[in-house]
Amino acid sequence: MEFRTMGNKANPAILFFHAMGVTGDSSVPVAEHLQEKYYCIMPTSTVYCAGQKYRSKSDEVQQIINFLKKQKIKEIPLVVASSIGADLAMAFLTSTEIPVKHVFFDGGQFAQINKLTRKIMVPFLYLAIKSLYWSKGKTLKKILWCDDEQIKPYFIAAGKNLTYGNIRRQMADSLEEKPFPALPEELQRRTFWEFGNKEDHFKYRAAVMKAYPSGNFPVFDGHNHMQYQIRDPKGFAEMLIAIIETGELPQLAFIK
Repeated sequence: MEFRTMGNKANPAILFFHAMGVTGDSSVPVAEHLQEKYYCIMPTSTVYCAGQKYRSKSDEVQQIINFLKKQKIKEIPLVVASSIGADLAMAFLTSTEIPVKHVFFDGGQFAQINKLTRKIMVPFLYLAIKSLYWSKGKTLKKILWCDDEQIKPYFIAAGKNLTYGNIRRQMADSLEEKPFPALPEELQRRTFWEFGNKEDHFKYRAAVMKAYPSGNFPVFDGHNHMQYQIRDPKGFAEMLIAIIETGELPQLAFIK
């Protein structure tokens, strides 16, 4: 893994988990509006790091835990996970002994996919992500989950270092067809599972609501996958601050 940080280490920490096909730097536009008050930690999955070998989801979690310990992080006011980052974030939340106060999942890919299907997906995902690097982002509007220009540089950077072996190993232990991991009821009440009602991942919402009945499940009306954080990083950052400071979402016109 590689770790990008922004802000003063003495400030409260926000830990980001990025989406598939992009690097941890994809959270920089949001972190730029948080860094005066918070210490933003943005790991990039080993899958997209040059010269590194992805070993397992548990190894990814341990790398994050080791980094937090070296940084002397005693508590995390907020974890933010986007898309497939939700899968790794869940593994982190159920493994770490560092207290986490709030969690925000942005279009979390809570897919439960059987082993054979995940295996079949690998070559398609590899070619899709690599093509973004080869084409300098020209294929973005034809594939993957987002066609916004703002996210393009992070797709290109991820595609540069991606290897077939790394994404094959990642998909072998990600999005598994297992029951969702248990979360304490108290943490559920401080967790927000957000979906845009125009995104494909909206179909996972009912299963997640059933698994975590004490959670919060806002719908971003008219929004596609991760649209708010990509198109309005300042507004997204302000929303995250409201969660930390009040434990609630601000009153935004598009929230249902």
